[in-house]
Amino acid sequence: MSMWRDALGSTRGKVVMGVVAAIVAWQVWLSVAAAGKLADGIPQEGRRVDVLVTLPFAPERFHIQKFQSLGRVSGASGNSVQVRGVNRADLRKLARPFWVERVEPLT
Repeated sequence: MSMWRDALGSTRGKVVMGVVAAIVAWQVWLSVAAAGKLADGIPQEGRRVDVLVTLPFAPERFHIQKFQSLGRVSGASGNSVQVRGVNRADLRKLARPFWVERVEPLT
């Protein structure tokens, strides 16, 4: 027990605990914010859905590859990417990155 007390009592230990707390807080915030990025109107029936993912900038190869891991990218225009066949259970995972602004149904 004294090892933990010594580690938390030192400046280095406090810095490490602060960094760990910040990382945990950031991950929690990303998860909570993901729900707010999902637009109303995404079909509730069916296992897979087609969505339009909007970013605050033009998507690059990295972003497209991330989306392809969750569905089929069928096109991009401006700041939006069309992703088809996304498993409904993965919608929050799709909306979770901080660089995703909105996920809405593809019309």
